[in-house]
Amino acid sequence: MEKSKKEKITLSANVRDVVGKKVKKLRESGKLPGNVFGEGFTSQSIWVLFPDFLKTYKLAGETQVVYVHVGSDEYPTLIDTVQKHPISGDLLHVDFKKVSLKKKIETEVPIVFTGESVAVEKNKGDMLTLKDVLLVRALPDAIPTQIDVDISVLAEIDDEITVATIKKSDDFEIVDEPETVIVRIAEHKEESVEPDTTSELPEAEGEEGADGVDVEAEATTEGEKATEETDTTESHESSDEKS
Repeated sequence: MEKSKKEKITLSANVRDVVGKKVKKLRESGKLPGNVFGEGFTSQSIWVLFPDFLKTYKLAGETQVVYVHVGSDEYPTLIDTVQKHPISGDLLHVDFKKVSLKKKIETEVPIVFTGESVAVEKNKGDMLTLKDVLLVRALPDAIPTQIDVDISVLAEIDDEITVATIKKSDDFEIVDEPETVIVRIAEHKEESVEPDTTSELPEAEGEEGADGVDVEAEATTEGEKATEETDTTESHESSDEKS
């Protein structure tokens, strides 16, 4: 993986013959399974080294062209889907979408807010973020890494920034409707303060005490012991009366 002065990002990959459950051993050896797919292209199963992919993903995200090298072939791609383990977060699989550098595509680009809102700074209101990505149309190698939105113009309640106010670019077109609101200043929400009654509430059923003991279980045990002792006492008393 390397990034040249021309911002060309490349990633070395290898043909993958291992599929199905066997890919687990592939991951254990430090190799991330993946696929290269695209319109009019026969899907190619590949693997890449974990460190190489992580460095590439940090540079390219899902908006920059990654040139995947498989043997003598080079495929211009976008990182399309990164699958992670739902619990551990470990990388499981990655899909690279092959693209034509001469054909415009649509993809989402993250919004980055710059500057300081006067309304927020002077505590006049709260800033509500209604969009954090924008859909753009562009040639693959012209897709921006981010779209900057200057929030310093937000000075009063109800001030807002819409798609129409974003500076136009010759490299890409924003697909979202011009009237789409990105961010707005709203009045402060009054938070109701409720009295603290936790000290008056009994412990919840099954709740653990401070020493980690199950209160409900402990109470049940004590009750059983008390019942056993009562039964024993009544038994003795009954025997004494008969004698």
